[in-house]
Amino acid sequence: MKLTRLSFILLALAGHAFSVSAEDGNTARPGGKLPKDVKVALVKVAGDFVDPVNVAVPRDGSGRVFVCERPGVVRIIKDGKVLPKPFLDIHETVVSSFLEQGLYDIEFHPDFKTNGKFYIHYSDMWFNGDSFIVEYKVSAKNPDKADPDSARVIMQIEQPYANHNGGELVFGPDGYLYIGSGDGGWEGDVLNAGQDLSTPLAKVLRIDVNTSTPDRAYGIPADNPLVTPKQLMVLFGVSEEAFNKIHPTARPEIWAYGLRNPLKMQFDRKTGDLYIADVGQNHWEEVNMQPAGAKGGENYGWKFMCGTQPFPLPIDAAGKPLPEAVKNAPRVGLPPIAEYSHVDQGNCVVGLGIYRGDKYPALDGVYFVGDWGSGILWGLARDASGKWQMEQLLDTKIKFTGAGEAEDGTIYVTNATANYGGPVDPHDSERGAVWMLVPADKVPAGAETVPLD
Repeated sequence: MKLTRLSFILLALAGHAFSVSAEDGNTARPGGKLPKDVKVALVKVAGDFVDPVNVAVPRDGSGRVFVCERPGVVRIIKDGKVLPKPFLDIHETVVSSFLEQGLYDIEFHPDFKTNGKFYIHYSDMWFNGDSFIVEYKVSAKNPDKADPDSARVIMQIEQPYANHNGGELVFGPDGYLYIGSGDGGWEGDVLNAGQDLSTPLAKVLRIDVNTSTPDRAYGIPADNPLVTPKQLMVLFGVSEEAFNKIHPTARPEIWAYGLRNPLKMQFDRKTGDLYIADVGQNHWEEVNMQPAGAKGGENYGWKFMCGTQPFPLPIDAAGKPLPEAVKNAPRVGLPPIAEYSHVDQGNCVVGLGIYRGDKYPALDGVYFVGDWGSGILWGLARDASGKWQMEQLLDTKIKFTGAGEAEDGTIYVTNATANYGGPVDPHDSERGAVWMLVPADKVPAGAETVPLD
């Protein structure tokens, strides 16, 4: 296993690692054992991509795989080959000089096969890096080309800094679009966005792209948790619980809050559970899970918490942690289902998805997690007693950046080296690739697999 230069910078800031068990006793850490024997490999699908950061697949029976290149280009892998002409090219309006900016994601409408609609999320150069979510339609003449004239802005999120933009788009089983939004950048949530319900930053947002209002290009689901109807003020005879549900300044798009930088989110297509991989500060990375049927409004703790640990971390003059102070620090929000340390396990969590296909039953129900800094890949699942287990499956030489789920359940993974120090032209970085997650005993003959450390 290896750590990047950035990792060592973070370690210098962090001092020494320490371990405090999760408050609920059910937050997994590396070193666990999955309830079944899982051995995997990553098989190369295609390469020579410029900073690939995500993969998406329309459920239209075409078998095409769409790859997001950070500078603002979407390419198609069709019949095993990358098409020479891009599906979409908006590089002239995307700012990508810093690693955490650029084209973040593409997501296809659940009815894409009939309406041809898809959505992209990117940092817009003309609006100083603000996040734009834009709806497009596929060309009526060529299914492998987007119609550039069909662009319709759905949402603009002001970004005060060049990092922590989130960027994930995913449609839920309910048909609504869920959006991962970071805390706005710098470090340490200097804007206090995590707990501020009046900002869309540091949240998971939930909107209805099938409706609109005179002042919005989208609708607000009526059951979003922070929708507060206009009402008369009543001082007496109202319970504390009722007062606690009144949020007159809250953004109605908010579904969950207290997140630092939710780069990747995935729904379990079988159960409807939502997994949120949230990039941490100097010490810990975390994975959260919202069970199917949840009513929304969950608080995942940032910036009071980073994983199960308080933020900022209590340390002494030598930079060593103060276990007693950590133990006595107040806990805020829900603990994650898994966390891992920056000291020797990585520094940027990338959720890869949960396998639910029929082709590889050995992988069924396992949520896969990779780390950009270390190249480690873990599996995460509950054991027979309901306790979460996190087992290391691979130690690779690649930097995980994103993933996507195919129509048949196959999990595709992207990697990109990039240059975190920036600014730098992404075209000067080492080229990235798309990989396919398979059981170790199902690697096709002659296939190229990911290099291991």
